[in-house]
Amino acid sequence: MFESFGFENLTAPQAAVYAALAIGLAFGVLAQITRFCFRRAIVGEDRRAAAGVWLTALAVAVLGTQAAVSYDLISFADHRFMVADLPILAIVVGGLLFGAGMVLTRGCVSRLTVLTGSGNLRAALVLVVFAVVAHATLKGVLAPVRTALGAVTVPLENAALPGSALIWAVVIAAAALAFALRSGNRPGMLVLAALLGALVPLAWVGTGFILLDDFDPVALESLSFTSPAADTLFWTIASSSIPANFGTGLMGGAFAGALLSALIRGQFAWQSFDNARQTGRYLAGAALMGVGGVLAGGCTVGAGLSGIPTLSIAAILAIVSIGLGGWATGRVLSASSGESAGSTPKQPRQPAE
Repeated sequence: MFESFGFENLTAPQAAVYAALAIGLAFGVLAQITRFCFRRAIVGEDRRAAAGVWLTALAVAVLGTQAAVSYDLISFADHRFMVADLPILAIVVGGLLFGAGMVLTRGCVSRLTVLTGSGNLRAALVLVVFAVVAHATLKGVLAPVRTALGAVTVPLENAALPGSALIWAVVIAAAALAFALRSGNRPGMLVLAALLGALVPLAWVGTGFILLDDFDPVALESLSFTSPAADTLFWTIASSSIPANFGTGLMGGAFAGALLSALIRGQFAWQSFDNARQTGRYLAGAALMGVGGVLAGGCTVGAGLSGIPTLSIAAILAIVSIGLGGWATGRVLSASSGESAGSTPKQPRQPAE
């Protein structure tokens, strides 16, 4: 299919990088404007509005992805989300760790990428540590942890939700939109969230249909930030021997889009850590997300926004585990802050998002 689109000077993998740059640029702009963040939807002070934005994006992503499947543009039959043996322990433990980490760092990886583009040095350091730990879990000293937990599996007759995929897509989208329309968001904000969600099927179709090349294959993938963060780190320090890929382009585009949006809207501002304790909290959260994102098979975007539209049981289990980990950690931190406030005249300052 790739050759039929008239690409003469680019291979499919090269074109995938440029496609990812464009998609990432759009994601960065839209995510910066809408403040797209799963953590805010779980434990944020404006969680209802944040959930409305996230669920609107999810509804469009689900409908668009399953429409592409129904028209035989893409297929998830051989995708990693559809493995017959569900690595249940790795997904649950990884999701809980990732959820805890995103609360400690006040943002999941996609949000931290956007914040980095807005001048947040806390987010930048977290991304670096996250990428190092994620790569160590994928291929380094922490790989034995991944393989040990991944060995505990549950056999599935069907790796996706049973029944009609289109019916599931309509049900999930309808439920998400029903909540979003009552979330208190302005219509314009929900439209922007819908545009962000449309990037998910666009990426699936781009890598799985438009760039399909049997002689120089490109992996079927969409928005994700766990493996791309590790790949970008590795490419940055060894680009002369390792080519850029879709994930590298996506990370670069998201950063550039957020930077551009922040500058145009006058919201770019340098921010850093207030004290050593805050630094330790963020670094701990980054490490938890690095391990957890790999074990769970993705982050809130990779397993959530892009994973749920595949109707994969593994992806749904991952995002539920992430949500539970984030909620539980938020409760623990709130209780701890309450006790500190009761014993001191001034409540501890919370780090800005």
